[in-house]
Amino acid sequence: MTTILIVEDEARLAEILEGYLRREGFHTERAATGPRALELWRAARPALMLLDLMLPGLDGLEIARRVRAESDLPIIMLTARDEEVDRLVGLGIGADDYVVKPYSPREVVARVKAVLRRAGGGVGLPTVRHAGPLTVDTASYEAYLAGEPLDLTVAEVRLLALLAREPGVVRTRAELLAALGSLERGTDERTVDAHVKNLRRKFGLHDALLDTVRGVGYRLKVS
Repeated sequence: MTTILIVEDEARLAEILEGYLRREGFHTERAATGPRALELWRAARPALMLLDLMLPGLDGLEIARRVRAESDLPIIMLTARDEEVDRLVGLGIGADDYVVKPYSPREVVARVKAVLRRAGGGVGLPTVRHAGPLTVDTASYEAYLAGEPLDLTVAEVRLLALLAREPGVVRTRAELLAALGSLERGTDERTVDAHVKNLRRKFGLHDALLDTVRGVGYRLKVS
């Protein structure tokens, strides 16, 4: 069964959504806090996440950043105000859809089905990404270059995972900083430059894989 992770701290709303989704044949998991949402995301391997913006522990923005740093899991954000949608779009969080409260549970179910269709039916997405001689495993936080293991920090793996998602695509410093989530909270975009410098050193003879696009950001340059 296709699993939907409902991240909502209002118990009654979560129960209603769960009931409608189960009647449509979905399996559901529920989380009422940010930390619990991350735990279930890793453990349950859902096909899609319904994510409320305002949560105790960690808010929806931070959860989305952490998930996006490691996977392409479809996310539908549940927001309280239309203005929040503009904010989410402006921050480039990358949600697949947005639903503003109060919403119809039937509409949410319809949105879930539509997003899953676009994502290929909700089949589990790979955690291992390949870019030329580079392999990044976001499940184990391991990376290999030309078959040899790299000794990387969690932050470095997150940066490489985003770059390896679409080799050749330029990622801005702001995007890369967002991928680090709370690991680098309160820092500026120069932090990304420092991480890239360390990655180039660790790449050794393969340092040309990390390409700088002046005034924009970085990309993985593979043949």
